[in-house]
Amino acid sequence: MEDIARIVDFEPPGWLRNPHVQSVLPSLPLRGPAMARRARTLLAASVPQLLDCGADARLLAMVATQESLGRGASRGGVVLLHGWEGSADSLYLLSLGQSLFDAGFDVARLNLRDHGPTHHLNRGLFHSCRIAEVVAAVGRLQALLPGQALSLAGFSLGGNFVLRVGARASAAGLRLRRIVAVCPVLDPEVTLDALERGPALYREYFLLKWRRSLRKKQAAWPEHYDFADLIGERSLTGMTARMVERYTDFPGLSSYLRGYAVTGEALAGLETESRIITSMDDPMILPGELRRLQRTSALRISLSRFGGHCGFVDSLRGPTWIDREIMAELLRD
Repeated sequence: MEDIARIVDFEPPGWLRNPHVQSVLPSLPLRGPAMARRARTLLAASVPQLLDCGADARLLAMVATQESLGRGASRGGVVLLHGWEGSADSLYLLSLGQSLFDAGFDVARLNLRDHGPTHHLNRGLFHSCRIAEVVAAVGRLQALLPGQALSLAGFSLGGNFVLRVGARASAAGLRLRRIVAVCPVLDPEVTLDALERGPALYREYFLLKWRRSLRKKQAAWPEHYDFADLIGERSLTGMTARMVERYTDFPGLSSYLRGYAVTGEALAGLETESRIITSMDDPMILPGELRRLQRTSALRISLSRFGGHCGFVDSLRGPTWIDREIMAELLRD
């Protein structure tokens, strides 16, 4: 893989080298109270912003500015995007957001549609091809933080989204400085197959979270949705196929999954300096898929031996290795 990626030296302690430990730790609920204490400055400064994204779409962002605390000029704005069934309050986003806020950045934590407390905002159901509204949301955040070129950082599906935003930035009039995508979904068909064939832990986790989200959506729009049959599906593939059939215009599952892949020529329009950081032991994103990316001068790939899926945890206290690595990337001249 050294022919397409720079190998990075993330070397956690021996007890943290298991890929499943790395994958679970960033979102482990037991870390919630400690993370709330660590991120209290960011949380106190964050103001909800309801973003009109056109076509009757509204997304919610939590925006914290240096000005709101009477600090000096901001180093710039950073938009953070969570993974599937995460939210703006996901622990890994709070960890990174606090680190960036302490370093002098303005920080906007964006919720995807139907993530976090947003199921009531839009009648249409979330799916991963809703890229236009995320591009528009970044444009609205750019207007809220005038005079700043924004950087984007996303995890997993959020990493996939920020790369696709980058590929559309020029056409949308976005002024982006840098993009960092952590373990982004590359080929959704491959990732879905890995989830179905891999450890049941991940599959059951996403089934539980997705079903919970669908129940919230149905409660918010009871006259429009009855998800009984969708929730009754026993596999992620079955649920996704039924969702595509009933609630999208895609002709089938494969067409939908190809619709948000970033392999092939999907990133050909990427002009913003961008970096993918991923690991060889990721149980969901297979590193071999990196060879299928369109190589542009704007894109760099960093690959570590350890890290699991969006882990890169080297200590249970303070900023993680990935927090420090993203911050160093955004502070580069």
